[in-house]
Amino acid sequence: MAELTIAEKLKQLYELQLVDSQIDEIEVLKGELPMEVSDLEDDIAGLETRVSRLDNNVKELEDDINKHQGNIKESESLILRYKTQMDNVKNNREYEALTKEIEMQTLEIQLSEKRIKQGKLDIEAKKETLYANQEKLAKKQKDLENKRIELSQIIARTEKEEDRLRKRSDQARIGIEDRLMLAYDKIRTSYRNGLAVVTIARDACGGCFNMIPPQMQLEIAQRKKIVACEHCGRILVDESIVDEVKQSVDITESSLLDD
Repeated sequence: MAELTIAEKLKQLYELQLVDSQIDEIEVLKGELPMEVSDLEDDIAGLETRVSRLDNNVKELEDDINKHQGNIKESESLILRYKTQMDNVKNNREYEALTKEIEMQTLEIQLSEKRIKQGKLDIEAKKETLYANQEKLAKKQKDLENKRIELSQIIARTEKEEDRLRKRSDQARIGIEDRLMLAYDKIRTSYRNGLAVVTIARDACGGCFNMIPPQMQLEIAQRKKIVACEHCGRILVDESIVDEVKQSVDITESSLLDD
């Protein structure tokens, strides 16, 4: 491929800027929605994990209560058996042994009842936290559904146009050296409006609005070298470049906004 002239590079750079600005308009339409959707998905994943953990905690506490209730029944059954055996004891040693067993089983019942009571309090607290997290999760899921619908509608309106513009952007970069492209991309990311290539309006830079000296304006019009604004670093092009490029690049911003 033959090396591009300075004039051709300037035309491609300005065309690239026009196309990239249209892509920026699409991103503005999307706004913060992609990030909001991503954040909500992360929040929901965290809440789902928390809800699952709390639900398992409640089940474990319920299982523990059931176990203690079983222990109580077993101890009551043993106490009943020991009392029956006491009617048939032959000496004081057997009587004392049975009495001690009854006391031990009574203590086991008291301990299980204490643990059941504490378990029920813990379950109540866990369920309160669980319900609060379930409500929060339901709200987040509803928000996510609405955000996804809103984003999908915007994507449906702009997807084909964005794809076309990105291909056009890639095409406009062909033949321009990497050094210049790196400078262009760096300047674009340095300013909120994404303008790296601007025209001269009323003898001033179209980006920072500082005055451009007549000698520099002459150099820009001659197209013998790439000239950047000495104040903001943006690449400057003259009106004839603008006219030539705008004839070949269709501006679709308004159609995107009006759909």
